[in-house]
Amino acid sequence: MRKILHADCDCFYAAVEMLRHPEWREVPIAIGGRTEQRGVIATCNYPARAFGVRSAMSTARALRLCPQLILVPPDFERYRAVSQEIQALFHELTPLVEPLSLDEAYLDVSDIEEFQGSATWMARWLKEEALKRTGITLSIGVAANKFLAKIASDWEKPDGLTVITPESSDAFIRKLPVGKLHGVGPATLARLNRLEISTCDDIRTTPLTTLVEHFGKFGHRLHELSHGIDDRPVKVERERKSISVERTFDQDLPDLSACLAKLPMLMERLGERHARQEQPVLAKQFVKVRFNDFTSTTLESLLPASTLSLPDARSFALLMEQAWQRGHRPVRLLGVGVRLKAHEETQQLGLF
Repeated sequence: MRKILHADCDCFYAAVEMLRHPEWREVPIAIGGRTEQRGVIATCNYPARAFGVRSAMSTARALRLCPQLILVPPDFERYRAVSQEIQALFHELTPLVEPLSLDEAYLDVSDIEEFQGSATWMARWLKEEALKRTGITLSIGVAANKFLAKIASDWEKPDGLTVITPESSDAFIRKLPVGKLHGVGPATLARLNRLEISTCDDIRTTPLTTLVEHFGKFGHRLHELSHGIDDRPVKVERERKSISVERTFDQDLPDLSACLAKLPMLMERLGERHARQEQPVLAKQFVKVRFNDFTSTTLESLLPASTLSLPDARSFALLMEQAWQRGHRPVRLLGVGVRLKAHEETQQLGLF
């Protein structure tokens, strides 16, 4: 039986800024780009959330909801420094740490003998030490797998500690709303509700054939999660799956010619990121286009086997032209990138 922790810093970027500016603790603040640059909100503190401000919301809408909102430009160098302190703390407890981003990570503490082997006591120690050393509060979920630990960490935010024991997990999962499951977005939730499925218990009573008929392979995943099945291990090293760059423009690009004129700049940035990797084998190239009505499309194509160099600008231009034709309207964001072959796919097979 595994013991998994999911540790999540509460409104991390905003929390770092409030440490630097204690006078902001009780007023709404948000980290994000300026309205004139079509900025979006990266995160916000809880006073801002009371007004309905949320991450990934446009800055313009956030300011309409909360005119007194203090907008703070992101300081990623500072955020990374604080994140490294917290990650170092995680490694004091266990070497099995899987960072998901600057502000969250999975920890496998199954074989840790300190704290009498109690994952709950370990979680309390992490929360106390993180607050003492960095001033950042953690919400931590404790469970027997990553799926439940992730849900538990979000259960009592902020500054929460939720433990789902093996004995209580079945009852917990049965009552769990399907909207809490990873991968269930608004569209999938609406389709589940049309099938009168609102909890994991409803999924359990739905035939697997019905789930697969309506959701394909994800139907199998829904079936597994509704039974609390998640065998994914905590991975110390996460394999990079793609290299990409994207840019949101201050003003809409009116036509295809304007989009193609931005391609050299995007290619230059992509080349810089590609050069920092250790000769990855490329599998596909792709472009991403977001139109001024906020609809997006991504188009990709296969690359020859064992490709190490980036495709030329002409091949990206052909993809961009085809992607733009799907919307045929002004564009607010462009992206280019390459998908990488999985490590095991690049290994030569033995003779026997």
